[in-house]
Amino acid sequence: MSYDLGAVVPLSMKVQDASGAPANAGNMRLTITLPDGTTTVVDPVTPASTGVYTHGYQTVQSGLHQVRWLATGANACASTDVFDIRAAAAPMLFSLADAKDQLAIPATSTGDDDEIRDYIAATTVAVEYFVGPVIRRTVRQVLQGDRGAWVLHTTPVLSITSVTPVQVWQLGIEMGVLDVDTETGIVRRTDGIWFYSGDYRVVYEAGRATVQPNVSLAGKLILQHLWRTRYGAARGVSSADDFLATEQVPGFGYAIPNRALQLLQNDRQLDGFA
Repeated sequence: MSYDLGAVVPLSMKVQDASGAPANAGNMRLTITLPDGTTTVVDPVTPASTGVYTHGYQTVQSGLHQVRWLATGANACASTDVFDIRAAAAPMLFSLADAKDQLAIPATSTGDDDEIRDYIAATTVAVEYFVGPVIRRTVRQVLQGDRGAWVLHTTPVLSITSVTPVQVWQLGIEMGVLDVDTETGIVRRTDGIWFYSGDYRVVYEAGRATVQPNVSLAGKLILQHLWRTRYGAARGVSSADDFLATEQVPGFGYAIPNRALQLLQNDRQLDGFA
C-alpha cells in the first residue's frame, strides 16, 4: 500500500526469544533509506511493549523507501521491508469518489480507500499505454540541430517550456519562432531557418487539457475489472459476467477487458506510450 507525501508511516518490528515468546532485544536500530539514497537512523528504538518496536516516520520524499530493523545483543535478529510514497501530484485519471461509484462501494466505506487509489494509479498507466499521456507531465528531451524540424517523442504536447543549448558555443533559439503540432509533436521554426547545429535540451508539457469521456470510462472499466479479480465473488461477480479474468484479450492477456480496449480504439497511439 502506498502513502501520501507528508503522511506518517507506521513502522513496526516484533522480537521473540528462542522459545518464540515476545522478548526485548539488547539494542534495536532502525535505518530508513530514502529514494535519493540518504538515510534516516533511529538508534536506539525503545520498545513500545515487550518485544514490540514501533516508529512513526514523517515522510519528506516521494518514491520507494527501504526499511532495515537490526536487533543486536540479546535476541539478535533483523528484518527488511519497503514502503512507497506517492508524489504530491499523483497521476490519477479520475477521483477516488468516481472510482468508488464505479465499484459500487459506499462513500461512507473508507477501509479500502488507499488500496483503491493504488488501483487508480495502475489503471492510469494502463490507459496511457494505449493513448499516450493523459495526465499533465513535464518531459525533457535532447534533440539534434542542423535540421528543419524536430519531433518530440511524447504526445500530445501542451506547450514547450524552454529550449536550452547543450554546448557552450551554440546559438540560442527564441521561443517565439517555434510552432508545434500538438498531436504529432513536430516542431518547426516559423522564420524559415533550420535549427542551429548542436544539441538542444527541450522541456515541454505533455498530456491532455480535457479527458474525453471514452478515455475516462475505459479507465473505470479497467479499474472495475482489476478490482473484481482481486475480490471475486465478494463483490457480486456472477459466472456470466463479461469482466471475468478468464476472458483474455488477444495480445494483452487478462488485465484489459474488451470493452475498455474498444472505447480506446479511436485514441490509440500506434507505438503505445513509453
